Amino acid sequence: MSFNTYGHLFRVTTWGESHGPALGCVIDGCPPRVPLDAAMLQHWLDRRKPGQSRYTTQRREPDTVEILSGVYEGQTTGTPIQLSIQNTDQRSKDYSDIAEKFRPGHADISYWQKYGVRDPRGGGRASARETAARVAAGGVARAALTALVPDLRITGYMVQMGPHGIAPARFDATELEKNPFWVPDAEAAVAWADYLDGLRKSGESVGAVIEIRAAHAPPGLGAPIYGKLDTDLAAAMMSINAVKGVEIGAGMAAAALTGSENADEIAMAPDGPAFSANHAGGILGGISTGQDIVVRFAVKPTSSILTPRATITKSGLDAEIVTKGRHDPCVGIRAVPVGEAMMAAVLLDHILRDRGQTGGIRGQIG
Repeated sequence: MSFNTYGHLFRVTTWGESHGPALGCVIDGCPPRVPLDAAMLQHWLDRRKPGQSRYTTQRREPDTVEILSGVYEGQTTGTPIQLSIQNTDQRSKDYSDIAEKFRPGHADISYWQKYGVRDPRGGGRASARETAARVAAGGVARAALTALVPDLRITGYMVQMGPHGIAPARFDATELEKNPFWVPDAEAAVAWADYLDGLRKSGESVGAVIEIRAAHAPPGLGAPIYGKLDTDLAAAMMSINAVKGVEIGAGMAAAALTGSENADEIAMAPDGPAFSANHAGGILGGISTGQDIVVRFAVKPTSSILTPRATITKSGLDAEIVTKGRHDPCVGIRAVPVGEAMMAAVLLDHILRDRGQTGGIRGQIG
């Protein structure tokens, strides 16, 4: 299996399976002398780990990260960084009944059609468990971004669960750490809890929409045509397991706007150009403008559910399947820190690429 690496100068290769002994990543291209230790990475992993509420899988994984290389005396050395996370709460027997069956909505059948072999224990590489390594890598990227762009802030949150969205007028970032859904709307959090409880008890699941915002991102990141910042952000978010759609700024809604509505007007302010709105999501022509970079992605419902579904076996016989085990009723909840990590990795990669091409030189306005 190839294509386990993303990034250009800041490159991350993830490895491991859901029910293997461990998983992790190798990071190449991190600048030297960046302050880094395991506790800094653990902070981000603790936000993603399972079993923290009744609304996520009850698999109990501490997700303790170990730095195996690339760091000396609390600083990166510029050499490859290898991170390892042990799997400690596998229950592979939960999947024994489905070893010969394909789960509808899951990658079982496509993996088998391509490779002729699959790991049915939790989905192997197709499991959301793989994203723990991405969050660890994102922690390294955040540490480097703090050193290079101290004002940059990356924040993720849920804006929709199933058919239920948030009220923009009630948006309150201080609510993000107060509820299990990373939702910036206190009233929505209460309603979503009741809604998801009902689905969870009935053996169902539901999808979600996540928004990731990078505030104080510098202008000039990205390049025209094939090096666009939004191209790489879209690819990064789409690579997250269970993601089925990505949009930047106004996204699909831009198709319903007129040119005068969509074009964000520009005025000169004391600190430089000021935009009247941000339909562009902070990116024009593939290059960041200095506005907030805004990305949203849609996560499909968890495919492993207790509701019986029709399927086939590897031998081609019709069958019925019920997926037992411990699964997220809304995997979008734990996708929030994953999206933040992918944003951090892409932005760091583009900052390093920009330094290599332009040396930080910028066109002056005013």
